[in-house]
Amino acid sequence: MATVQYKCPNCGGPLQWGAEKQSFCCEYCGSEFTEEQLKMVFSDIENNPLDETVDEKSVEEFSNGTSLYICNSCGAEIIADETTAATFCYYCHNPTILQGRLSGEYKPSQVIPFKIERENAIKIFKDWCSKRWFLPSDFKSQQQLEKMSGVYIPFWLADCKSDADITAIAKKVRSWTSGDTRYTETKEYTAHRSAIIDFKKVPADGSSKAEDKLMDAIEPFDYNEMKPFSMSYLSGYMAEKYDIGKLDVLPRIKSRIEEASTSMLRETITGYTSVTITNQLINLIGTKWNYTLFPVWFMTYKHNGKSYYFAINGQTGKIAGTPPLSHAKALLFSAALGVVGAILFIIFTLGGV
Repeated sequence: MATVQYKCPNCGGPLQWGAEKQSFCCEYCGSEFTEEQLKMVFSDIENNPLDETVDEKSVEEFSNGTSLYICNSCGAEIIADETTAATFCYYCHNPTILQGRLSGEYKPSQVIPFKIERENAIKIFKDWCSKRWFLPSDFKSQQQLEKMSGVYIPFWLADCKSDADITAIAKKVRSWTSGDTRYTETKEYTAHRSAIIDFKKVPADGSSKAEDKLMDAIEPFDYNEMKPFSMSYLSGYMAEKYDIGKLDVLPRIKSRIEEASTSMLRETITGYTSVTITNQLINLIGTKWNYTLFPVWFMTYKHNGKSYYFAINGQTGKIAGTPPLSHAKALLFSAALGVVGAILFIIFTLGGV
C-alpha cells in the first residue's frame, strides 16, 4: 500500500505531528507549521512547480573542468579552473595541493561576475588605508597587495514566505498647561498586526572560513546582474567550495527574515508617541533554495600573531575589514601629542597667547 510522507517546506526533512505543540514539527531544522500553513505551501507548489531538470552536460563539464585545492595549514578548500597550475590559500597564504576534481553537486546554479578589476580593487583598498593613520608600514606594501585574491564566495539564497504576527503596546501622550499646573495625559492601546510576507533571495554565505559579519558588511549585491553559471566565469579567479549546507544556514536566514518581518509590521503602527512590541511570532514557510557564487576581492594580513581579514565586493566596490594597529606609530603619536600639549600648557600658563 502506498504511503504519503510530508516533508518540511524549509529543509526537506520529515514532518511529525507534535501533540504538545499542536503543530507539525521538523526535528531537523526546528520549524513548526499549522495545518493552514501547510495547505498554503503545498498549494503554491502545485500551482508553481519547481523546474528540477538537471543539465547533465553542464554538471559533467563542471566536474571535469574544476580542480580542488586543499590547504594543509588551515583546511580551506579552494576551487580553480583546469588551467590553474598552482595557487596559494587566500586565508593563510600557504601553498595549496591539488587533490582532485569536484563532484557535480557543488555546481552553482547562478553567478554574479566580477565587475571590479584588480587595479580598481587595489585603488579602493589604498583609499581606505589613507584614512587610517596607525596602520603598520608594510600593510599596503607591494608584497602585501600581491596577495589580494579574486574569489567567488559560495552563497545560499532563500525564497520563502513569512507568516508574521506581532502584538504591541501603543501610547499616545499629550501635555498642556493650565494656570500654574502642567498636565500629562497618557492613553494606552493594544495594537495587533499580522501578514503573509514574501521574501526573495535572502542571502547567507556558505563558507565557514569567511566571517559572516564580514560578508554581511559588503552587501548588498545587485541580483539583476546574476547570470546562469558558466565555467568561463572562473577563468582568472578562484572559488570556494561551500562547506555550510542549507540546513546550517537556515538559522541565519530565519533571523534576518524575523527582523525584517517585525520591522515591516512595526512600521504600519503609526500615529502614536511610542510603540513597544510585547509579543511576536514569525514562521518561515515554503523555503526554496538557490546556490550561487558572488565575487569578492579577499586579503589576509598577519600582525603580531593575529590574522586580519579584508573583503571588497567585486561587483560594487564596497569594502569591509578590521584594520591592524601599529602600536609603535600610536605611541609615537601620543608622545608627540604629549609634547605639543605640554608646550601649549606652558604658553597659556605664562600668558604667551
